[in-house]
Amino acid sequence: MHLSIRPLSFPTFLQTMPNFGFQTRNLKKYSWSAFGGDLSGGFIASLIAFPYGLAMAVAMGLPPVLGVYTSILTAPITALLGRNAVLIGGASSVTIPFIAVAVRSQGIGGAAKVSLVAAVLMLVISTLRLGRFIMKIPTPVMAGFSCGIGGMMVVSQLHTVLGLIPPKTPAPGEQLIDAVSRLGSTNLITLAIAAVVAIGATVSARINKKLPAPLIGIAAAFLLSKITGWHSKEVGWLPAALPPFAGFSWAPSDVLNVVPAGFGLAIVTSVNLLVTSRVVEHFRGMHKAMKKTDADQELGAYGIANLVSSIFGAPMSVGIPARSLANVQCGGSTRLSNLVHAGFLLLFVVEGANIISHIPLAALAAVTAWMGARLMEWSTWRRLPKMRLTDSSAFLLTALSAIFLNAVFAVMIGCACYGVHYIWVNYLSRRIADDVADVRIA
Repeated sequence: MHLSIRPLSFPTFLQTMPNFGFQTRNLKKYSWSAFGGDLSGGFIASLIAFPYGLAMAVAMGLPPVLGVYTSILTAPITALLGRNAVLIGGASSVTIPFIAVAVRSQGIGGAAKVSLVAAVLMLVISTLRLGRFIMKIPTPVMAGFSCGIGGMMVVSQLHTVLGLIPPKTPAPGEQLIDAVSRLGSTNLITLAIAAVVAIGATVSARINKKLPAPLIGIAAAFLLSKITGWHSKEVGWLPAALPPFAGFSWAPSDVLNVVPAGFGLAIVTSVNLLVTSRVVEHFRGMHKAMKKTDADQELGAYGIANLVSSIFGAPMSVGIPARSLANVQCGGSTRLSNLVHAGFLLLFVVEGANIISHIPLAALAAVTAWMGARLMEWSTWRRLPKMRLTDSSAFLLTALSAIFLNAVFAVMIGCACYGVHYIWVNYLSRRIADDVADVRIA
């Protein structure tokens, strides 16, 4: 019996891997060119994810490095189990209202508890096949929610950008009033550092959308502070090792304090995840409607991933449009690009901790504010006069409620506009018309 052993080519080697979700649209056509695209896309996504993850954790009141570990811990799971091959997740602004409140009341343990509850509820939603119904939330409500979260991000970072001591109240409205009333105490050096970040990110984004704009802005501010000798509060030492498990205990009061917040966090995370997945697929030219089972599979994958990250107190992982689209633009086409993105992030933390520790907190605050400004749905504001009254009302009420009330109430109020419209069209207007007709007959 004669055995012939031939060396495997790279595509053939991938085809011999166990089928744990690592599939492409056409694995037989996977090539070195596609591998290069995945490397490039994953690398650029990591460059965008790194400063944004740090900034999101700071905005939530968590150690900055936890925002990066969200991506590192969850990416392997979502890459293997998720439905959308190029969707890249991480710490997101939409989770700030829930996690920030939990951190203020119970520290990192509070963030772990509310995230655990939300992750379990995401799995319940997936198991009960309810994800398909979440996709029915009207687009103006989602746009208003995005706008409201963007405004809250800007307001929440005003004190850090201006070099002021933030007030104890978490209410964005009171934070805004306090910041405006204390403008005379602004630290000009801190403000200049934040301005350099915003200007650098804006200019680089206009030059080329593929460039990691937040990272370029932070690099410009970092170099300026070194050249001029300006000093501002810095990120500080970052542990290169995996963070320890978050310590916490459950109390009877958590039924009222944690579970409702976890429910709201699960709903908001699920909605944004599924909407982002659709946006990424549309960008790739896949205009087919999402299957009912697709939404449930995506929620299940991120539910499992967030169970893992929440044990360490890391923020919830949500699909991020910026890094997902950058991944696609730079050649990412398979799940490998998501794994590459996580690998580079881990490399940045382990090998670049010394440099990262000297990044000014004002620079990260500027990144948060800059990203918030980009979420303000400016195109929707321009189209408001041309929109239906129901759509414009839902957008405005959702946006304002997200800033001044509560993220969950914001979505509920926005959807209530369509409930009122439905009742008016199908019942009240017909009844009024019938009454008018009866009066005319009489």
